[in-house]
Amino acid sequence: DLPPEALTIEQVVDDVAAVLDDAQVAGVVVYGTSYGSYIAAGLGVRHSARVHAMILDSPVLSGGDIELVRETLRAVLWHGSHPDTSDLAGKIRRLVDDGVMSPAAAQMASGLYGLGGAALLDRQLDLLLAGRRLVWTALDRVGRQMVHRKTPYRNEADLVGRIGYRELNYAGIPDGLPLDPAVAMREFAAYADEEVAPFEAEPFDLVAEMPKFTWPTVVVSGGRDLTTPPAVADRIAGLVPGAVLVRLPTMGHSALDTKEGAALRIAAVVTAGRAGSLPAQAAALDALPTRPGVRLMVSALAAAARIEAALPAAPPRVLGRIGVRPVTS
Repeated sequence: DLPPEALTIEQVVDDVAAVLDDAQVAGVVVYGTSYGSYIAAGLGVRHSARVHAMILDSPVLSGGDIELVRETLRAVLWHGSHPDTSDLAGKIRRLVDDGVMSPAAAQMASGLYGLGGAALLDRQLDLLLAGRRLVWTALDRVGRQMVHRKTPYRNEADLVGRIGYRELNYAGIPDGLPLDPAVAMREFAAYADEEVAPFEAEPFDLVAEMPKFTWPTVVVSGGRDLTTPPAVADRIAGLVPGAVLVRLPTMGHSALDTKEGAALRIAAVVTAGRAGSLPAQAAALDALPTRPGVRLMVSALAAAARIEAALPAAPPRVLGRIGVRPVTS
């Protein structure tokens, strides 16, 4: 593994520029999603001559984003301020009061909402309220394994996590209120036996730098994204001169990961120099199908929920024998 001092955002950005040098590519249309949007913006800060155009998908702006994440997460899932979550918010409050819905479990709930909307999440909440946790526990285990599995060059949370904690304030400071993502990050790190490095400083002041961007910039935002919520995208679109904001109401986090067809179409339009036409295409882009794997997972979860709801309730001793544990553990 690389030493911690070799893992910084500035060095990642410079590595991108080095790859372009090696490939003898003078300028690029750079597409960054989630954390990658910060890398894309960093390329604009440190190597502005290399950027022909930029797409920021479900973007990150700063270490202060956690405040907007908290605000949005609680508005949607705790207060039910979104029209389609007004009913399920009460269920989440009951589960928190009963000690079933931990901050980490709330992150899983937000992920389900992003993938399948309120209907998919609501079915799982009804099962939890009925004391039925088979599907939820399976989701919890699979989710933790996916987040923390180490795949060289693709998913190495033990290495890249240092960047997230030290430079982007992923862990934040817990505020003592329900559904806190700062507490969830600590729960995830403890599960994986990882250290939560203290936040040090951001490498760039994007709030100050983005108004200097001179290239066409498109900001893509999912209406169901509770990871990097629309409020962050809105702020970025207001900072970059002439930025085009593309809202996809039924999308969760990251078009590139969930609506690849929409992401590729957006990239093609930007490359063709027609970024300004994208807002008028937003409804058509939002209507494009999600990736097959995502569709299959959503369908499987819905089917599993129906099956569990139809099963006779298992006594606690049986649940213990098959390995079902409380959601908060």
